[in-house]
Amino acid sequence: MTLHDTWAEIPDTAALKARFRPVFDRIAEGALRRERERILPFEEIGWLRESGFTALRVPVDYGGAGASLVQLFDLLIDLAEADTNIAQALRGHFALVEDRLVAPRAEGEIWLRRFGAGEIAGNGWTEVGEVKIGDTITKVTPEADGFRVDGEKFYSTGTIFADWIDTYATRADTGEPVIAIVATAQPGVERRDDWTGFGQRLTGTGTTVYSAARVEAAGLVPFATRFRYQTAFYQLVLDAVLAGAAAAAVRDVSEQVRRRTRGFSHGAGTVVRNDPQVLQVVGRARAFAFAARAATLEAARAAQHAYETSQAGDAAADEAANVAAELASAAAQVAGADLALRATSEVFNALSASAAATGLALDRHWRNARTAASHNPLIYKERILGDHAVNGTEPVYVWQIGRVTG
Repeated sequence: MTLHDTWAEIPDTAALKARFRPVFDRIAEGALRRERERILPFEEIGWLRESGFTALRVPVDYGGAGASLVQLFDLLIDLAEADTNIAQALRGHFALVEDRLVAPRAEGEIWLRRFGAGEIAGNGWTEVGEVKIGDTITKVTPEADGFRVDGEKFYSTGTIFADWIDTYATRADTGEPVIAIVATAQPGVERRDDWTGFGQRLTGTGTTVYSAARVEAAGLVPFATRFRYQTAFYQLVLDAVLAGAAAAAVRDVSEQVRRRTRGFSHGAGTVVRNDPQVLQVVGRARAFAFAARAATLEAARAAQHAYETSQAGDAAADEAANVAAELASAAAQVAGADLALRATSEVFNALSASAAATGLALDRHWRNARTAASHNPLIYKERILGDHAVNGTEPVYVWQIGRVTG
């Protein structure tokens, strides 16, 4: 029996949006100040926890909302429009929720109850430095009463805000790749806010150090059992971030145009908010944001189908659904990145030099979109899409980054 059996009817999308809109609006109000002063959004993520947003995909029986994947990513775009940092900071959390949702009931139940109660997970997968492709320095060692984790991760998105860390490692005794779900509230875990990127600066993406960190038996999961559409899922979060960045740029520039009283002698000779060329710029960017959102939601439908086939016991149907989900998320990422980068850059054509004022921080939308678009280079996604179209080559579901020689 799987957790699928505990699901009630999918909730109403309009009701979910009405439920979380006040929280998103509150988050948006402080986004500019957080950007200017580099304030990590601990409080705002707390609001999402308290509102039940972090338990969106958790079944109702376990304290969640029982939302579909399309609903999750629809709402994530809304959250990203309010603050792209916070949407991305929850990337690892929602991925671990999804993994435990797909798992057999006996394995997933303890975690879904925790997530339904508001506990949050972060991410600890990537290693930097001398690690070679295919290697993992972080090790899990069996001990009498559980397991010990030692190692270091970077790009630990969201971990600084989290109760648990979804950590990729290998067992020291067998060499088997595993997921260790590590509690953050222990002396053996150190989290550093040392991410230095020019965008997405408040995602808590930095270093995590494990020094004899403890892991309970229920927190060790063979990587081979990880939910198959995980790569599509991770990319969909970035797709949502990109769509949200584009929408936020349109929102903020629209407000600046609405307020603007200064015009140009070689313009339309009217107030800027009625200048047809300016309105065209804003309208074009709005269309880009709309298309980025639509692409993300279409890919989310493919991921939802992959979730459904994971519960149905038809291996062939599940294989086909996972291929479709991976290709859809890649296509949405390639298209969404292009659309978001154009929207967040071209909106400046609706204003003048004053739009470059650091106090407005309108550049943050482009910086955030550019940073999100740089995850998992787009050139490889384009090649994968082309290789499948021409040669029928299946996409690679899991990849690693590391040092190469030659």
